[in-house]
Amino acid sequence: MAQANLLSIVVFLPLIGAIAAAFFPAAEPKQHKALALVVTLATFGASLGLWFGFDASPGAPEFQAVVHVPWIPALGVSYHVGLDGVALLLVMLTTALTPIVVLSAWNAVQERVKEFMIAILVLETAMIGSFAALDLILFYVFWEGVLIPMYLLIGIWGSENRLYATVKFFIYTFVASVLMLVAIIYVGAKAGGTFDYVQVRQALEVSASAQRWLFLAFAVAFAVKVPMFPLHTWLPDAHTEAPTAGSVILAGVLLKMGTFGFFRYALPLFPEAALHYRPAVAALAVIGIVYGALMCLVQKDMKRLVAYSSVSHMGFVMLGLMALTAEGLTGGVYQMLNHGVSTGALFLMVGMLYERRHTRLIAEYGGVARQVPWIATAFVIVTLSSIGLPGTNGFVGEFLILSGTWLARLASAPWFSAVGATGVILGAVYMLLLVERVFFGALSNEKNRTLLDLSLREWVVITPLVALIAVMGFFPQPFLDPARPAVDRLLGRFAAVEHRLEERDPGRPPTTGTQPPALAGRE
Repeated sequence: MAQANLLSIVVFLPLIGAIAAAFFPAAEPKQHKALALVVTLATFGASLGLWFGFDASPGAPEFQAVVHVPWIPALGVSYHVGLDGVALLLVMLTTALTPIVVLSAWNAVQERVKEFMIAILVLETAMIGSFAALDLILFYVFWEGVLIPMYLLIGIWGSENRLYATVKFFIYTFVASVLMLVAIIYVGAKAGGTFDYVQVRQALEVSASAQRWLFLAFAVAFAVKVPMFPLHTWLPDAHTEAPTAGSVILAGVLLKMGTFGFFRYALPLFPEAALHYRPAVAALAVIGIVYGALMCLVQKDMKRLVAYSSVSHMGFVMLGLMALTAEGLTGGVYQMLNHGVSTGALFLMVGMLYERRHTRLIAEYGGVARQVPWIATAFVIVTLSSIGLPGTNGFVGEFLILSGTWLARLASAPWFSAVGATGVILGAVYMLLLVERVFFGALSNEKNRTLLDLSLREWVVITPLVALIAVMGFFPQPFLDPARPAVDRLLGRFAAVEHRLEERDPGRPPTTGTQPPALAGRE
């Protein structure tokens, strides 16, 4: 019961902080910054209770810290929240990143500070709620709740073309979400008038053609959020125009809502349709890996380059999920965390340079490592994480994804893995070129001779992420263990579906799991 109450506290504490902030005078920006920082730190502290209280043993309940009370009984809607290991990891990522985001905006946001901090706090509640929801309508409410504060963050505190980027972001995500809402209503009707995720997963029985349409409706909403090629075009504009805090949240957490949606909803609710569309989704993931990396090579704006790198990195996550192997799924989950840490840190570092020079153009820099050696050092460490150097968190995730895909019982799996691996090579090329052009060589631009190195506040902002890169790189097991039960249950569900399909078609070979020899003794 204590854990259950704690989860609700973690979900709604930021919202309570936002309501409290509404009563603070707008003319006192320091009060709003301090309140937002205290509330987000308290939320992170409370979420540590969920982390240390989570039981990842094989016999533990699937969902923990569960609260299940009626909300709209006449419609079969309930306030049902709980965490499996994957949701727990993403909740921890959210609560850890948000105070860093608040601190990063301390000096960068000088106008309408009250509204900015309220938007951040509301956004945190919506993000955590999306991961914790176990009712389809409740999930949709939190999912859509993300849109408004993110719309405001880009539209009010963004750069010159913020209105174009905001409208594009809203149209893409809202239209795709409406498709998912229609599918949710249909699913609830077919599941006996309930939207409870656990009950729907057990009771839903629809025809094969209906299941494919439902999968597509959910998948399009999630693919836009990931974003997957070719539905990614809103992301570079949104990232480029968003303030640094918005870019960090967008890359660090919001994109994970799409991959989490595939893992939690699209795959287990519609497994036969998922098997049908799996090769196509895997192919789009690989195209996204290569396309995103190639686009990075021609970018002149640092922020836009990091944005396209997200398209490539999230393609790795989707490839791991579509492998439907223990290694691929675990690697996909781990890569969600890695991307949140390393790309979030990259956007923070780009934001620090922007605050000093008010330009993101790569050509405006060069040789600045002499002036800002600690910024350069941190940027290099984060870059090594982003390109997956052994000893950093990025290596663990990419190794699991590529090996899990190579061994997958998926048509052309070795080709998917081999072509995906080119993204690792291209990633090293475009990131190391970025580092070389910005930080090394001759200091030719006189404007860069007065740059200041990391301030104390910036040390506090970047140090936790650099530490996480090393800890997750050398000691990944504490982060892999919580995900393992959820991965095993998903594979077990697909094994049952494969058994059912084999009964209909005795000659049908299995298509999930790994080809022998399996890695890590998982099969």
